[in-house]
Amino acid sequence: MSLPSTQRVAQFQRFGEPTRILTDYPVPNPATLSPNECLVKMEYAGVCHTDLHARDGDLAMKPTLPRVGGHEGVGTVVAIGSGTTDSPINIGDRVGLKFLARTCLKCECCCRGSELLCASVSIHGFTVDGSFAEYAVAWTDYVTPIPSSVDSAAVTPFLCAGVTVYKGLKHIVRQPGDWIAIPGAGGGLGHLAVQYARHMGFRVIAIDSGKAKQDLCLSLGAEEWIDFRESGANLVDDITAAADGKGPHAALVTAGSVEPFNQALSYLRPGGTLVGVGLPAASFDIPFGVLMGKQLKISWSALGSPQDTVEAIDYAAQGKVKCQHSVRPLEDLDSIFADLRRGDVAGRVVIKL
Repeated sequence: MSLPSTQRVAQFQRFGEPTRILTDYPVPNPATLSPNECLVKMEYAGVCHTDLHARDGDLAMKPTLPRVGGHEGVGTVVAIGSGTTDSPINIGDRVGLKFLARTCLKCECCCRGSELLCASVSIHGFTVDGSFAEYAVAWTDYVTPIPSSVDSAAVTPFLCAGVTVYKGLKHIVRQPGDWIAIPGAGGGLGHLAVQYARHMGFRVIAIDSGKAKQDLCLSLGAEEWIDFRESGANLVDDITAAADGKGPHAALVTAGSVEPFNQALSYLRPGGTLVGVGLPAASFDIPFGVLMGKQLKISWSALGSPQDTVEAIDYAAQGKVKCQHSVRPLEDLDSIFADLRRGDVAGRVVIKL
């Protein structure tokens, strides 16, 4: 297969500055691929709040610069490194790239399903070039095969947003009919969380703002909708009242600000569970009197294992969970970031490469 020598990419060069769209970025030569590396011709890449944080450098974890951004995408394998053995994929296979580009798969953290904590982890868009490119290098043992029954654009967000909320929900010990509050329910992670939660037996309270997000959440099965801007200072009382006047049994916070985490401590019923999957650029203060007095359980969930990803995508393959998405060109990336910052994106934006 003949490959071009150059490609279009979106590169972060300095924190807080506009993304550079380069049209002459070199395409990796297949002959230079190491054993177990593969070259993927990208079709689509999802845009996540974490990409905005990566561009601006406002998280503790910062990408090395300059860096091609993006950490979720779908494409076709066009080359595999010489010397690769026991590859689970072949040239021509459609695969997904995830936040985790590669881990050792052998250490205690990897074996326990906590690959993000692996000491040798590589991360797309942070330590290695990511999915905002027409061609991306990945690893044969860490890409995810994509079922033939799903559309490439529609399945792309499941490789980060989907698996993240799916794994977060698995953290919660639940009974059928338990109430769950989902702050950020109309966003890329949140609207998928609403659907997964419904299939897991939860009754969903969707929390977000705006008519478009309200319509989306209710159409996906949320029983209750609360607009945090309209509720204002009464938000905690409104959420408590929506869950039989006792507060929800659990909260999955997908929002990217710290306020929803603090609010959840107040509205969760005694014995409730708070799981965070959003990534605020601020600290989270826990009042121990509330934590102890209500016997709350708090955990954080980031991403998921390769098996979690397969399971999350299987819901999409069965048509049980669908991603509300729009498709835009690579050149719109900074405009998409501005929309994300304002909270104007209902669902997910996917870039066509």
